[in-house]
Amino acid sequence: MLLNIRVVSWSLGIFFAFSYILCVLYGLIVPQRLHGMSAFLEAVLPAFKWLTFGGFILGLAESFLYGAYIGIVFVPIYNNLINSRLGVGRGE
Repeated sequence: MLLNIRVVSWSLGIFFAFSYILCVLYGLIVPQRLHGMSAFLEAVLPAFKWLTFGGFILGLAESFLYGAYIGIVFVPIYNNLINSRLGVGRGE
């Protein structure tokens, strides 16, 4: 079975954006001394600033794009290298 690059990329993009929102909510709810959420997000998301509207929107966009990028890279690797070489889905 071949994967659809559009479906996988959108799914991963939305998943990463949703996970980002959960991380921000966690960072707002749990006291700072119990986590390092702001430092983590500032480290992995370029130009992200904790607790600014612009930073939140930028982080959301970057998270979505990271997920979409992973889908764009993963699907051709799976379809062309793994699935076609190992015979998965060809009845072998």
